Amino acid sequence: MMTLEDFAPQPTPSADLPDPTPLLQSLTRGVLEVLAGVREADQLARWLSQDAFLSLTARANLSTRARSARGVVPARPVFRILSTHVCEPADGVVEATLIVQTPGRARAVAVRLEGLDRRWRATSLAIL
Repeated sequence: MMTLEDFAPQPTPSADLPDPTPLLQSLTRGVLEVLAGVREADQLARWLSQDAFLSLTARANLSTRARSARGVVPARPVFRILSTHVCEPADGVVEATLIVQTPGRARAVAVRLEGLDRRWRATSLAIL
């Protein structure tokens, strides 16, 4: 007999998941583009948990209001990822920090990925 838990996202061990580094770097690029107003957050929804998606959309809305108040037009952000540091605190969980250089400053992006339903999903994102 099936239960409600059978329909919930199922944890996936690291051995059954791809290398997380390309996703971490793509997700970082996507998040920075969302915050700059040149990409829709919905384009990243597939790789984000519901909480992470809601957090990103709330921050993107704040960024949009701030740009509007200053009269700044959205523009593709100029940056490069200087480094990616990844650790695995538990099987099927990756925590990473990416250092991003923009023309004005360097920033850290912290991401937690969890293996769910045989793919990585970001359950937490923070731009510091």
